Amino acid sequence: MRFETTVQRPVEVSGVGLHSGVPVTIRILPAPPSTGIVFLRTDLQHFAIPASYRYVAKVSYATSLMRQGVLISTTEHLLSSLYSMGIDNAFIEINNLEVPILDGSGLPFVELIQRAGCRVYRRRRRYMRIRKPVSVEGDGKRITILPADSFRLTCDVFFGHPMVGRQVLDIEVSPESYARCIAPARTFGFEHELDQMRNMGLIRGATLESAVCFTRDGVLNPGGLRFADECCRHKALDLIGDLALTGKPLIGQVIAERAGHAMHVALVAKIMADPSLYELVNVERMAAEMVEALVS
Repeated sequence: MRFETTVQRPVEVSGVGLHSGVPVTIRILPAPPSTGIVFLRTDLQHFAIPASYRYVAKVSYATSLMRQGVLISTTEHLLSSLYSMGIDNAFIEINNLEVPILDGSGLPFVELIQRAGCRVYRRRRRYMRIRKPVSVEGDGKRITILPADSFRLTCDVFFGHPMVGRQVLDIEVSPESYARCIAPARTFGFEHELDQMRNMGLIRGATLESAVCFTRDGVLNPGGLRFADECCRHKALDLIGDLALTGKPLIGQVIAERAGHAMHVALVAKIMADPSLYELVNVERMAAEMVEALVS
C-alpha cells in the first residue's frame, strides 16, 4: 500500500468488556494523516490516549493503555484488526474503560472496518523495516523479529490439553489472509482456571458467546472450535495487536514461541528504544531496491 489510510465513514458497535463486564460502545471515526490510532474516552470529555507503546499500562491477561491515570483496557483485538486491514489513522470513541469483547475474535471488528470503507490519503505510507534480528526471551519463552521482505508471523504455542497440545501457524499477513485465517479465532480459557481468574477480578463479562472454554478433555461451546488450531491463531491475533503499538506497519518476520502480551510488548519496547534496529521506508524505495537487486 503506497499511501496512508483512514476509514471512509463512522461506524459503531456495542458490547461488554471481557474482564470488567461493563457495557461499552465504540465508534470508529476518520482521522487526518499521521494521526495514528487514538482512543477518545467520551465519558471523560474526549480524553485522548494514543495507541502507542509509550502508554502501555498492564499486559497480563490483556493489553491496556493508560495516560494520566485514564485507562483503556483489552485493546489488542481492535488494534490487531485495524492494523491488519490497513487502517493507519482513526479516532476510536469509547464510553467506558474496556473495548467490547463481542464474540471474542477479531471478526466483528474486521466486518465493522469493511463496513466503514477505506479512504486513501496522498501522504506516503512509511513502513518500519527491521534491519537486525531482535529477541526477548525468558522462562522457556521467546519472541524474535528478523529482517524480511514482508510482514510474516510464525506463532508456536503449547497447552497441555488433548485438543490443543503444540500448534504452529506460519503466515504472511495481508488483509485477505488476516480476515480469512486469523480474525475468526476466539479468545479462550480453561474451565479449571475460571474461579481463580474471577477471584482476580477478571473475566466478569465472559460467556460462551465471547470465548472458547475448554473442559479437562473437551470444549464447552456448543458449536465447538472454528479451527482445529484456533488457540494458535488467536495468539497470532493478539500478537499483531501488540505489534500495532509500534505505530507503523512492520516489514519483518516475527517468530513467537509460547510468548504472551508481556513479551510482545517487551519486544516492541526494545525495537523502539534502538533506532539502529529499523528504518522507515516507503513503497517506492522498496520497489527501487528490488529492481536494483534484480539487475545487479
